[in-house]
Amino acid sequence: MEFLYFTIAGVILYGLSDFILNKIENARGARFPNRSVIFLIIIMILALGSFTIIEHLTKDLTTTPVATSEKTTTQSPSKGG
Repeated sequence: MEFLYFTIAGVILYGLSDFILNKIENARGARFPNRSVIFLIIIMILALGSFTIIEHLTKDLTTTPVATSEKTTTQSPSKGG
């Protein structure tokens, strides 16, 4: 089910990134020469944040992680023999 959330988020982020870039260009008064690079930076920043949030929200909270604080016993080599 997560892949559906990530796919929907990707489509939304694509449109949002284009909207943000157009707003920046309108405020600037001209198009950027390397428009695709700036678009890539915007969508990467948004994707990192939103994908982290999606992953956190969809994490299965019912499973408990294995305790890492369990004592480990080591056997000393036996002397003699």
